[in-house]
Amino acid sequence: MHEVVSNTVSKVFDPATQTDAEVGVQKYDTGLTWRSLVLSLVLTVLCGWWVRQAEIVVLSTQITESVPAIPGLAALILLLGVNVVLRRWGRLRPLTRGELLIVFLFVTISTTVLGCGIQRFFLALITAPFYFEQGGISAVRKYLPGWLVPNDPLIIKQLYEGSPGGVVPWKAWLVPALAWLGFFLALWWAMYCLMALVYRAWSEEERLPFPLAVLPLEMAGGESRSLGAKFFRNPVMWLGFGVAAVFNAVNILHAFQPWFPSIPRGVDLGEGIRTPPWTAILPIGISFRPEMIGLGYLVSTEISLSVWLFFILHRVAAMIGMMAGYPSGEMPYPQEQGIGAYVVLALFLLWLARRQLMRAVRLAWQGEPDAGKRPEGISYRAAFLGLIGGFTAVCLFCRVAGMSLWVIAVYLGIVLMVALVYARVRGEAGAPLVWLFPFYMQKNVLLYTFGSRPFAAAGPAGTLTLFAMLTFLARGYFPSMIGYQVEGMEITRRAHILPRALVITVVLALVAGFAIGWYNHLVPYYQHGAQQLRGGIWGWEGAVQEYTWALQYPTTPKLPEPDRITATAIGGGVALALAILRLRFVWFPLHPLGYAMTCSYGGLVWSPFFIVWVLKSLALRYGGMDFYRRTIPFFLGLALGHYAMAGVLWGLIGVWSQDALHGYPVFFG
Repeated sequence: MHEVVSNTVSKVFDPATQTDAEVGVQKYDTGLTWRSLVLSLVLTVLCGWWVRQAEIVVLSTQITESVPAIPGLAALILLLGVNVVLRRWGRLRPLTRGELLIVFLFVTISTTVLGCGIQRFFLALITAPFYFEQGGISAVRKYLPGWLVPNDPLIIKQLYEGSPGGVVPWKAWLVPALAWLGFFLALWWAMYCLMALVYRAWSEEERLPFPLAVLPLEMAGGESRSLGAKFFRNPVMWLGFGVAAVFNAVNILHAFQPWFPSIPRGVDLGEGIRTPPWTAILPIGISFRPEMIGLGYLVSTEISLSVWLFFILHRVAAMIGMMAGYPSGEMPYPQEQGIGAYVVLALFLLWLARRQLMRAVRLAWQGEPDAGKRPEGISYRAAFLGLIGGFTAVCLFCRVAGMSLWVIAVYLGIVLMVALVYARVRGEAGAPLVWLFPFYMQKNVLLYTFGSRPFAAAGPAGTLTLFAMLTFLARGYFPSMIGYQVEGMEITRRAHILPRALVITVVLALVAGFAIGWYNHLVPYYQHGAQQLRGGIWGWEGAVQEYTWALQYPTTPKLPEPDRITATAIGGGVALALAILRLRFVWFPLHPLGYAMTCSYGGLVWSPFFIVWVLKSLALRYGGMDFYRRTIPFFLGLALGHYAMAGVLWGLIGVWSQDALHGYPVFFG
């Protein structure tokens, strides 16, 4: 799938092409020290308060949806400033590069857990039956054991409406919190072990570029001399930073002073289109996303070409579908094509990595004396046991809760396959979107393929109830956090951080994120009432709908949908054909990941990737590799400038300005 000749990023950054043997002879940076651990925890607590105010209480901007998460970048920027002070005037030893990156990874992972697509949606799903009455969903309460959620309706009512004196019933939430922490830890570890088994194939055999690892690495000290001056001393970087800074500063001023002119953030290409079948191509427009353009510049032109080309083909197919009589907005079923593409690509990726996996099996059986020196930080034996153990633990959790074992096993298998392909997207395409997967399809593909009868017959009735509750694995973005795991491995490799530091960091970060997340959600909910806050409990409407369907399926079953099944098969077939063609013909310009990305989030990613395709193609054609290398800092600065202004600065302003969202809404998802 990956063409080394065409991908120029891996040639720019020399450490990405080092072998494990070469890395092993170098001195490791410990990375995780008591100092970096304390800083990680303190900054996570502070950023947790920031997320609470910006996303839950005020809802000014979703800073946790950014990739990398805005709080993680803010922590890195802050510590870089502290290091400057320590070098000039302080008596304390400045933070090492490894310590900076460990803190960055810790805060990034822990604060992402606080986001709307994980803890907020999860809280909506476990509490909705005890508060809402729509569709008679209170009938499912008897299927939800007390260790999953406090089953006292008064406790949940106070969560939504506020409690006397804002008192939080911590005792009632203790057992559910610990139980769900175990669930998420088991799934988190299973995903990490899955990455540990394929990472070497991706990093050494295919030499993926891991574009999203480049920015924090360069900020923390630079990877090589190939980019010229140090990152923060490079005038080309500051030029890109300035473009993004001015763009955001003008729009921020306009938000507070409407008379001040603003800079458009996109162009609506569909303005004036009012008649069918042309309306089928709507919405269509070019959006200026500095972070996607900046980081997308590191992506191979094959992927960027595929993204915008397949988006146009999808729009043409939508128009043909409308002419054929399909309802507007359905044809060509892009999300259904997306889940087909993701499942097939997951199997194809495992096949590509078969030699590495067989080697892992052999080493797991024989033993590995130097396993701790690899970037994954664990042995292959531990990886296999962790993957099997984590998967089994999640299945047993759901079985004890009342769900049929085969249902959760099949569902979880699809969730992990989608997570694997998403990790590949992050490693090869580097698109900074946490939602870049077939939205809601991990669950829906089972229902529209087999209908609801097999799940209703799985019995007891708790299967459908728990299936509804676990919707956060399909509509939320917890599985997509696997991207931070694989990028953490690459950062560990390139920065020569002690590998076991990464293992400890990702586990502790998840625990800290959930603990701080419970506090930062329950406290404002019980103080003000979730329904009274602008952020509220995201996804409660979807939660009500899920439980309503769960109650209806036994008497009004959902039938298989041939059109969606066909679209899924087409998606898998197209992805497989593209993957085989790229293996057979090195010149083949279309990439299966670009197709899968377009199916999942084409309307948002196509125009930034079209822009970078044009710019990078021109740079390589008329300036050559040397010119391309010299322009990379500009685009990294463009991304950093947007994160700093629209994410950090605007996100902080939004804490105190409740109308900030209306004046200049910034979302990174």
